[in-house]
Amino acid sequence: MASRIQIAKPDIVRAFAAGPRILRTHDVAQIFNQQREFWRLTKSTTLHSFLGFMTEKTNLKPVRFAFPNREVSGYTWGDVPLLETLLGLVEGSYYSHYTAVSIHGLTEQVPKTIYLSRERSSGSTVGRQQPKPFDQKAIDSAFSRPPRVSTNEIELQDEQVRVVLLEGAYQGGLGITTGDINLGGERDLHLRYTGLERTLIDIAVRPFYAGGVFEVAKAFERSKDRLSVNTLAAMLHRMAFGYPYHQVIGYYLERAEYKAPLVELFQRQPMERDFYLTHNMGKTSYISRWRLHVPQGF
Repeated sequence: MASRIQIAKPDIVRAFAAGPRILRTHDVAQIFNQQREFWRLTKSTTLHSFLGFMTEKTNLKPVRFAFPNREVSGYTWGDVPLLETLLGLVEGSYYSHYTAVSIHGLTEQVPKTIYLSRERSSGSTVGRQQPKPFDQKAIDSAFSRPPRVSTNEIELQDEQVRVVLLEGAYQGGLGITTGDINLGGERDLHLRYTGLERTLIDIAVRPFYAGGVFEVAKAFERSKDRLSVNTLAAMLHRMAFGYPYHQVIGYYLERAEYKAPLVELFQRQPMERDFYLTHNMGKTSYISRWRLHVPQGF
């Protein structure tokens, strides 16, 4: 004789098929608790046994991402693309850096690393007071060494990609957008990611998360017909960096031959310190107009 849960299986499948395709355990628990009476499940059917039945007998698939800092797990209903699955399970997350560069079509490369970010909890607000600038000695010391990079990453052998989960300063979602993006698959993916201006700021600040300074320079060049430099300048100010990244961004804009008035938005800002295009460059050339050290031959 079929068990009660087997008899109810068609109704259970209909309920899950009509719902979200990415679920956390508490999402499954909520459906289970709301519907168990309608499904006439026995009292001995626990959430644990229900999940066991569902993953064995239906399209509910367990998913686990064992990030070193915190494991992320949940379920998908059927096959769901990795980029949508990650967003659905990592609360408050969005794609950034080289992944956002790819989403915006600013690279010819096919990145093998996915950069997923989320903001730290609110400890301050967007538009906060500009921090005191670092002195020259501190800048020289910091940029003479390799950058600190996140180790919160996993290798997904089946997908042949690496996923890095970054945590950034609280910015109140500044410059983050959502959209339906086609990355060459069978359908558009509904993704959350940094908009163009925020992406260019992020990769200018952290070029090592975007394929390096040559890729960053190409991204600025490829953005000329789409980029709002005024929006970028206002956003950079609101992000309140202690380092003078306006010198870096102004240099990239000038290198990409943006119109002079747009470049001047950054040129006329105070330049009180020498700065660096990236960390640990070895031999450099000095661009006096921007008080900026860049890799020799760049």
